[in-house]
This record gives sequence, structure tokens and C-alpha cells, in this order.
Amino acid sequence: MADDLDTLRNDTLAALAGAQDRAQWDAIRVGTLGKSGALTGLLKQLGKLEPQERKERGQALNRLRDELTAAVEARGRDIEEEALQARLRSERVDVTMPAPAIVTGTIHPISRTIEEMTAIFGAMGFSVAEGPDIESQWHNFSALNTPDHHPARTEHDTFYLPPKAEGGEPRVLRTQTSGVQIRTMLGSKPPIRIIAPGRTYRADHDATHSPMFHQCEGLVVDRNITLGHLKGCLIEFLRVYFDKPNLPVRFRASYFPFTEPSMEVDIGWSKATGEIGGGSDWLEVLGSGMIHPRVLANCGLDPSEWQGFAFGMGIERLAMLKNGIPDLRSFYESDLRWLRHYGFSAFSPATLTEGV
Repeated sequence: MADDLDTLRNDTLAALAGAQDRAQWDAIRVGTLGKSGALTGLLKQLGKLEPQERKERGQALNRLRDELTAAVEARGRDIEEEALQARLRSERVDVTMPAPAIVTGTIHPISRTIEEMTAIFGAMGFSVAEGPDIESQWHNFSALNTPDHHPARTEHDTFYLPPKAEGGEPRVLRTQTSGVQIRTMLGSKPPIRIIAPGRTYRADHDATHSPMFHQCEGLVVDRNITLGHLKGCLIEFLRVYFDKPNLPVRFRASYFPFTEPSMEVDIGWSKATGEIGGGSDWLEVLGSGMIHPRVLANCGLDPSEWQGFAFGMGIERLAMLKNGIPDLRSFYESDLRWLRHYGFSAFSPATLTEGV
């Protein structure tokens, strides 16, 4: 074989032996056997030789081409195998190692509080009722015996929305879930026993108030309902919710347009330590009262035949007290650290009905 063919052979085999990846291998293949490769160029020059010399050189070039083609293909297979083994080594999993921890989501404290309240009142025979967030002024105020001059009707306290039709009355983002009570009394016949948890909206924002918050109201309508039924219901709820069988509960006279008589409800606590049921201090937690006769009449119920009681409480407030949460605004900041700290496992359902 001519010296130039030996040189091409030796150089190509040496380059193939040093190729470390597919890109280097492919460059050698194209540079030797490609259309513009070194060996292809030598084959193109055969036409310039004499017949006998062309025959001998052609045979030598064909043998070299077959040898280099086999060498290139073999080295290509080796490189692929080496790459596969390297990938298998890098992706190998040690099955004896502990599995990595999986961070799971948690139930938001507000959702868990609603679940707990529903479980407790559900054991007392209450069902859950819902209503729209956007209410008419009649459902939100007038039907509840709230006069036109009441401060709650001002734009400083209430979010108003444009009327549905031109010249109509502006609508409101409900300031309380009491509208659900009105809708229930209008659409159902007594006896009625419901709670209405849901979002409410008021123009207020600080560490203990939010423009959007959650409220749970309750309604009982039946014959011969007394103040004793109201007190027994709320005392039982508060003691079960806070898991304090002997929790002190106090009722104070108050005023709400939709109840008569009306009462604020306090629980015993320690102002110094924040302990629920401890110390000699009192903390207001909800409002309540016997349904005003005008409210019953507005809903088509005869006050001489039907009586009832109603109550309302802030869900965030109860969640803060029970779980030691200091700032209302934290509920809505979507801080994952806060959610993981105060959140609840989905595998621990709320079934707080032992004391009911």
C-alpha cells in the first residue's frame, strides 16, 4: 500500500481511538468517509491514472475504505455503549437509601375552623345553608330591621356595587351572612335549624379587621323557642370548640336591630397569658339574640306562632383564639411557612363532637 494510504489509515485509527464523544467521532467519520472526506478525495483521483495503476490503487483504496468503515462503525458502537454506561451510573438509585421527604399541603386554618364548627353544630341537628356574596339592600339590611340611617349602611362601612338596571338600587357585598337567614325563612317552612358560614365584606383593614373575612351565623325557628335554648346551644358549642368542658360563658345585654333581646357572649380567659378558660378576665366572642318579631314578619312568619334565635361569630376570630394566631392579616398573605406552621393535615378530619 502506498505511503499516503498508510498514513491515512494510521491517522484515522489513532483519531478514532482518541474520540471521546459522538461529536468527535462524527467529525472523524465525515472527514474520512464523507463526500468531501480524505478517502473519497483519493477515490476521485483514480480517473487520472493509467489503467494498470488505476486497478491496483483502486483495489488498495477499496480495502482501506472497508477497513476504515468497519473501524468507524465499531468505534461508534463503543462510544454509544460508554455513554449509556455513564448515564446508567449517574442515574443509578440506591434503593437502600431512605426515600426523600415529600412536602404535602395542609388545610388552611379557616377551612379547618369551618369544618369543626360544621361538625359541632351538625351534631346538634343544624344543616349548612349558603347564599350569594352580592346581596340586595333588602336582604342585607331592610329585612333585618336595619333602618336607613344606620351607620352600617354608609359607604364608610359597606362596599356598594352598581345596580343591575339603570335607576335601580345599588347592590352590596354582603356585610354579614344574615341574608342567608332571610332567604332560608322565605324559602323554607319552620322548623328551621341552620348555620351559614361564608365570606363577608366590610370597609375595614388592620391587625384585627379585614375587608374580606368569614362569618358563621346560626338560625333556629320553631314553636316555643326560648332564651334558654339559645344559651344552651352556644354554651355547648363554645365548650366543645375550645375543648374546655368547664369554660366560663357569660351573656351580656346588647343591641342588634334584628334581635330582641340581644346579647353579647363572653368567655373566660386570662388577659395576661391569653389562656382560654383561665384567669378572671372576659373576652367577647360572638353576638346573639332572639329573632325580632319584625324580621319574622318580613319573612312571612307569624311572630305569635313562631319564635327563634340567631347568632353570629367571626370565623377568623375563633381560629385566632384557638390556635394562638396574633395577626388577622396573616390569613391572606399566602406565606408557605405560616401555612405549614398553622395548617392542618388532611388526614386528621374535624370530628369534634365528643361533648355534644
